[in-house]
Formats: sequence, structure tokens, C-alpha cells
Amino acid sequence: MKTKPVSRILALVKKDLLLEWRQRHALFGILLYVFSTVFVINLMVKEPEEKIWNAMFWVVQLFVCVNAVAKSFLQESRGRLLYYYSLVHPRYFIAAKLIYNVLLMMFMSLVSLLCCILFLGNPIIHPLYFLGIVLLGGISLSLLFTMLAAIAAQASQNAALMAIMGFPLVMPILMLLSNISQGALSPVVQPGLPGMFLLLGGMDVLVIALALILFPYLWKE
Repeated sequence: MKTKPVSRILALVKKDLLLEWRQRHALFGILLYVFSTVFVINLMVKEPEEKIWNAMFWVVQLFVCVNAVAKSFLQESRGRLLYYYSLVHPRYFIAAKLIYNVLLMMFMSLVSLLCCILFLGNPIIHPLYFLGIVLLGGISLSLLFTMLAAIAAQASQNAALMAIMGFPLVMPILMLLSNISQGALSPVVQPGLPGMFLLLGGMDVLVIALALILFPYLWKE
């Protein structure tokens, strides 16, 4: 009797969680990176005004995502990927990676938000709205960089390739997130929010679709 696709995907997600816990020094290293980065910003600018605070938060999010998500594929050896290829369909594998990295980045986003509030002040007027944007932003960034890490992993594990490809792709997402989250720092209602939400959601759906379509062809190489 064949295992259902959902069961296989969940098994792969569980595998990644177990590996992350066994290699938790890498996770703690990322947490230390978040803490030290925000602390250095505090030493340089103390408590910035809300626009600068917002911009710095998303820049921190970007580098945290690069460090947290990139290793999901770049740490996998060729032999291990070949072994996975013989066990599961490539689409199940990439779906599990997407889910795992979304969960990881949502956790790291909450840690980043807490550190920024502790060290850089709290200019947030609408906390629940901003919290939702932070989680949504973590999901968007993790989806994009998971797909880029999958491509880079097939190019001789070249992490530089991910950074080169990611820069032009991540800029629109960061600009959208910055503009959307600015509404949580201002008492004035920002115009055009529904359109920006739809655009961000559409980009996420496009990234997921591209990952599910392209990854099986990449994995055959």
C-alpha cells in the first residue's frame, strides 16, 4: 500500500526538524547573529525614528532569511540528494522544504521582532497588524530563498549564485513589505493596502508554482 503524499511530505518535514535539533548549534548561531546584529544597530543609532526602524527591521529579516534558509539545501550532499530522489517524488521533497523553511522563518521573524523591540524601541502603533505582516513577510522571504537555494544546490553548491539571483528578486518583496508594514507605525490609514496584499500574495503563489514545476527538472540533472 502506497503512502499518501501528505504523509510523505510530513515525514520529510519531521526529518528536517530532527536534523535541525541534532545540529542545533547552527540554529543557535543564527539566533546569536540576530541578537548581535540588532545590538550593534542599537550601539550605532540607539532608538531610530519609525521609518528607519522599519527599514532596518526588514534588512535584518533579509540577512536572517539568507542564513537560515540557504543551509537547507546547501548542507545536503549529492549522495544524500540522490538517496532522497530514489525514495520520494521531487515535488514532495521541495514541498517539504518549503513548509519547513516557512516554519523556521516564522520563528526567526518573531525572534527578530522581539530583539528589535528590546534594543531599538517600540514605535509600533498597531501591534497585531504588524505581527501579521512580520509573519507574512517571513513566509514570502522563505519561499523565495528556498527556491533559490534549490537552484544553487544544483550548481555545485554555489551559495554566491543564490545571492546573485536573489538580489533583483527580493527587492520588490522588501519594498512591498516595507510599504505595507509602514501602516502599523502610523495612525493614518495608508491607501492602496489591499492591492499591495494581493500583489504580495500573488508573488508567493507564483514562487510556489515555479518551485513545484521546475524542481523536478533541476533534480534530474
